[in-house]
Amino acid sequence: MKILLIHSDYLEYEVKKDTPVAEKISEDMKKGRMDECLSVFTAVEKRDQGNEDDIIRQGVKEIENTVEQLGVEKIMIYPYAHLSSELSNPDTAVKVLDGLEDSLSEKYTVHRSPFGWYKSFKLSCKGHPLSELSKEIIPEDESEEVVSKALEAEEEMESTWGILDVDGEFYELNIDGDKVSGYDFTRNDELKDFVIYEAGQKEKGGEESSHIRLMQKHELVDYEPGSDPGNLRYYPKGRMMKGLLEEFVSQRTREYGAMEIESPIMYDMEHPTLKSYLDRFPARQYTINTPDKEVFLRFAACFGQFLMGHDMTMSYRNLPVRLYELTRYSFRVEQRGELTGLRRLRSFTMPDSHALCEGMEQAKEEMITRMDLAMSVVDKIGIDVPDDLEIVLRCTKDFYDEQKEHLDKLVQTYGKPALMEIWDERFFYFVLKYEFNYLDPLGRASALVTDQIDVENGERYGIEYVDEDGKKKNPYILHLSPSGAIERVMFTLLEMAGEVESRGEKPSFPYWLSPTQLRLLPISDDQLDYVKKLSDEFDGVRVDIDDTDRTVGKKIRDAEKEWIPYVVVIGSREIENEELSVRIRGEEKQRTMTLKELKEELENNQGDMPFRGLPLPMMLSKRPTFVG
Repeated sequence: MKILLIHSDYLEYEVKKDTPVAEKISEDMKKGRMDECLSVFTAVEKRDQGNEDDIIRQGVKEIENTVEQLGVEKIMIYPYAHLSSELSNPDTAVKVLDGLEDSLSEKYTVHRSPFGWYKSFKLSCKGHPLSELSKEIIPEDESEEVVSKALEAEEEMESTWGILDVDGEFYELNIDGDKVSGYDFTRNDELKDFVIYEAGQKEKGGEESSHIRLMQKHELVDYEPGSDPGNLRYYPKGRMMKGLLEEFVSQRTREYGAMEIESPIMYDMEHPTLKSYLDRFPARQYTINTPDKEVFLRFAACFGQFLMGHDMTMSYRNLPVRLYELTRYSFRVEQRGELTGLRRLRSFTMPDSHALCEGMEQAKEEMITRMDLAMSVVDKIGIDVPDDLEIVLRCTKDFYDEQKEHLDKLVQTYGKPALMEIWDERFFYFVLKYEFNYLDPLGRASALVTDQIDVENGERYGIEYVDEDGKKKNPYILHLSPSGAIERVMFTLLEMAGEVESRGEKPSFPYWLSPTQLRLLPISDDQLDYVKKLSDEFDGVRVDIDDTDRTVGKKIRDAEKEWIPYVVVIGSREIENEELSVRIRGEEKQRTMTLKELKEELENNQGDMPFRGLPLPMMLSKRPTFVG
């Protein structure tokens, strides 16, 4: 079955003439109108025949996901044969349409237009990023989506939730929806909200993240209608920001001692060790049929690094062995209703570093080292740690009982109380993981940094080292992303800027990531030649020139809209006095600076962070517009 979902101001129809396959209808079905609704255009297909109950179940789930995202209460089901060239027989189509209507009517106001009739209709679409969605629903026995047993088991696992304080005290929590007791959250409302999200009500639908508006407004990133959902297009400014983040995280991870490698993005579905690992990792996979075999697209760098580890010769003296890959890209078939801008995608860039360790003691020591690395990486990017992020630790009860001292040390290293989830039994390949999470204004947590102690995959992949006694052993493996997905980092920076904006303050990008760091504004064309020569003085600065014929006031306002950190207005007086009138974002008063003073300040702002040149032409008059 194919469906087209349109968030509508209204849909209105009227029957005109029956066809040979028209169903018998009552008078109230001959015309209809529904306002503020989800319009569901539907085509039932041949392969749905004999699978009607499955198709109805999947269709209801997909429609409900969209309804919850949009926050609507009314649904118009509209048969629309033009969505497919492989239509089912009429009996199957009517059975599926009736099934959708009956099931959805239990929770929503539903109207169905008749099957097999020529109809006229009028439709008004809302026109936001989620207002037009298409979906192909495949009978389960034909579906190529691979859902791991770990993902299926995740929702059913029994857990104890609590707060582990920096003094080592553990407080077990009682959680009922948005009501939490067992810990004094008086001075930490964000931690309470984080608990509610992680252990309570989870996703909230209806509202759109502010970062989507900002990523489009600043011409950074946008939806790509010509691709699979969850795959985005990057405009020059967004690609520059993403590239700088990739360079910085990779540079810091190499400095930590990780050896950078590169591995394939697709792997054999029938490879015995890979197939086994798929069921232990909670993710949905893309699968592809190649000329030779069925493969899946990687959802992390684990496969390449583990297979490489299998072929390595190591002794205990080599450990810990640190490997690293920037996976551009990793792929996960996130559910359609979960896809949101840069926050949740189907293809993403993940910095991924594994460390092969000699037993639990070395693994614990290495984890602390890597937490220090992650904290410094995220902090230097422009996200304050720990102030801007909440930490969660997840472990088995056995690990908690045996390694409580290590958990205490992790919390002390982070510097603020941690949410803890303690599993009664271990299902995953790891016994401990931690995550740094950003809690956005909609109350949703998004994981950035994560690290895990993996006790299975050394043996599963046949990775071995020779110990001090000459015996072969399997290492424990740590799985670190020192920043989290690069897209998720951009999401966090934009959401934080949106929070600043909502308070009536001036948001900004971190200086080192600003697409333009310095803009020169000549008052008239008389200063243009001087300004061009002046721009050559700023080596290592992204400097552009507003050479348009607009007024100075308009040029300044546009620079403000672009969040440009430094703006210099240059007229005949500035040229004569050899001084610069500098407007600095976030400062109320304009400063008068010498060229030397400005250059030194910009150099200090850049520090040792990676640098790239302007992503667009220097002259504003030469630039195209990417977002209308």
